[in-house]
Amino acid sequence: MTEQTTSPAEETTPEEVTDAAENTGAQTELEALQAEMAAQKDQFLRMAAEYDNYRKRTEKEKMSTYDNAIAAAVEAFLPVVDNFALALDAGQNMPDEFRKGLELIAKKFDGAFEKLHVKAFGERGEKFDPEFHNAISRADDPEIEEDHIVSVFQKGYQIGDRIIRHAMVQIAN
Repeated sequence: MTEQTTSPAEETTPEEVTDAAENTGAQTELEALQAEMAAQKDQFLRMAAEYDNYRKRTEKEKMSTYDNAIAAAVEAFLPVVDNFALALDAGQNMPDEFRKGLELIAKKFDGAFEKLHVKAFGERGEKFDPEFHNAISRADDPEIEEDHIVSVFQKGYQIGDRIIRHAMVQIAN
C-alpha cells in the first residue's frame, strides 16, 4: 500500500464546502440585487429627465399662450392707436387743449404696451427688413440710403419674437 500524504491545507471539510456554496449563492444574489438597483436607478433618472422636459415644455406653452393672448388684445387696439397718431399728425390747427389730450391718451397707450412688453417698430431711416416691414412703395429721397425707410404709413408691433403687425413703409430707391 502506498501512503498518500495530504497536507492539512489541502483537506476540505464539509463545513468549508457548505460555506463556499453559500458564498457563491450570496455572491449571485448580491449581483442580482446590484443589477436590479442599477435598473431602478436608470428608470428613476429617465423619469426625472422626462418630468424636467415636461415642466420646461409646459412653461414654454404657458408663455406662448400668454403672448398670444396679449397679441390678440393689442391687435384689437391697434386701429385706435393708429387713429390717435393720425389725429396728432393732422391736428396742427386744433386747439392746444385737444392736442394735449390726444398726446396724453397716446402716451397712455404707449405705456400700457410697454408694460405688456409690446414694442413698436418702423421708423424713418431704419433699414428695411422684410421680416418686420411691408414695402408699399419706393421713393427717391437724397437724405435716406437705399433700402431704408423713407416714411411709415403704419407702425409695426411685436411681443418677444412674435410679430403682431408688420409695419407698412415706403423705402428709398
